[in-house]
Amino acid sequence: MAEDLRAWLERMEKEGELKKLDGVSWDLEIGTITALNTRRDSPAVLFDNIPGHPPGHRVLTGSILTPRRVALTLGLPADVPENEMIAAAKKKVKGWLDNLDKFKPREVREGPVMQNVQKGDKINILQFPSPKWHKKDGGRYIGTGHCLVTRDPETGDVNLGTYRVMVQDEKTLGFHISPGKHGRIHFEKYHARGEKAPILVSVGHHPHYFAAGTLSLPHGAEYNYLGAMKNEPSEVITEEVTGLPMPADSEIVFAGFCPPDKTRAEGPFGEYTGYYASGERQNPIIEVERVYFRNNPIIHGAPPSRPPYNGSYYLTLIGSILIELELAKLGVPDVKGVWTHEICSSYFVAISLKQRFAGHPKQAALYASEISARGGMGGRYVVVVDEDIDPTDIKQVLWAMCTRSDPEKDLDIIRRTRSSPLDPIIKKPAAGLFSSRAFIDATKPWEWRDQFPEVVEIDQEMAAIVRKKFGKELKL
Repeated sequence: MAEDLRAWLERMEKEGELKKLDGVSWDLEIGTITALNTRRDSPAVLFDNIPGHPPGHRVLTGSILTPRRVALTLGLPADVPENEMIAAAKKKVKGWLDNLDKFKPREVREGPVMQNVQKGDKINILQFPSPKWHKKDGGRYIGTGHCLVTRDPETGDVNLGTYRVMVQDEKTLGFHISPGKHGRIHFEKYHARGEKAPILVSVGHHPHYFAAGTLSLPHGAEYNYLGAMKNEPSEVITEEVTGLPMPADSEIVFAGFCPPDKTRAEGPFGEYTGYYASGERQNPIIEVERVYFRNNPIIHGAPPSRPPYNGSYYLTLIGSILIELELAKLGVPDVKGVWTHEICSSYFVAISLKQRFAGHPKQAALYASEISARGGMGGRYVVVVDEDIDPTDIKQVLWAMCTRSDPEKDLDIIRRTRSSPLDPIIKKPAAGLFSSRAFIDATKPWEWRDQFPEVVEIDQEMAAIVRKKFGKELKL
């Protein structure tokens, strides 16, 4: 069997990437530490001996927060310059996507998740130390770094998605899924038939599961993507009441049904936009009929918040690569790099390219905006720069915007585009969830690009000389 969460924790501890804390309360203390622990060199944190819960019932945060931990988790070179790690990640992700069909999940009869099985009166979701992450959250959210497993009743496609999950009571979970997401489409299809929708919620697992659940992948491809990441099929168990494939190595899984005629108040919740954007509202519930968990189970937490937050670097890295790969598939030539900046998630996309024809930057911007907005939001600002600009460096991108674009000529806006209930700029309630997208062409003007003023550059030979003479003293 591939590496599970516990083996990953052992490896991270050996690498100096894990800290353990005892006695931290689930009531805001875990959430506050998690929000403060967001530097690029911050460790992952494993919380144990949480007051009010048995020793060994633990919470992990910060699993794929930093570039080094992302590299170690994905099998990338970890102790190299970031641009080298990004280049290696591009090759990896392309290989995973090209080989999805080779890694369909493998069904097994047993797995670690079956160590404890609860049903009926023995079910008590409150036995697990679900944190209250943010001060004004509407409750305790056990699902932040988790996966909801659903199935399309028409096609049979299985989806893994990370959609927030709140504890309602001992046997009920509440959740929120934005319109258009695969998981929402699935339960809406069941409800349109007057049927309850089967759902699994895995809230403890290897970071790979969270990594797959947060991405916009082809419909039904998440388990295959997980297998490709691990280079072996994911092992799944057919869960007895829902019939859905359950990760065999999960720490905790809830199995139940989402009824078509019941909702409960859910939210507010501090979301990845950095706001309590969607407020409290009536949202679907999951009536839990089975609970599966390992001895001494671990909740995988990745609460969103004001950026940067747990998971934001991973989402930036892989989300950017997926956009770049799809631009190539769509025939946009000579894209040198794409970066969706951590400070604004997919709201701000920078594209570096070598201009090949008139309108090339606009073509790239239009496609990238639509790709990044598939989750309901994204692509609000797309900036296209020349190949001499590093799209991962926000200072270089802003410099190009200020010196190579004219707002009157190079700024375009498309109005009434798709948005989401999580969008803070939309006043709720709203008749329609509409937003706008802005495209900024910050490349040298096509018509006279060869006559554009020369960039001031240091002489590289002289730079090597002064670094040798004074680099140690001045940290050049």
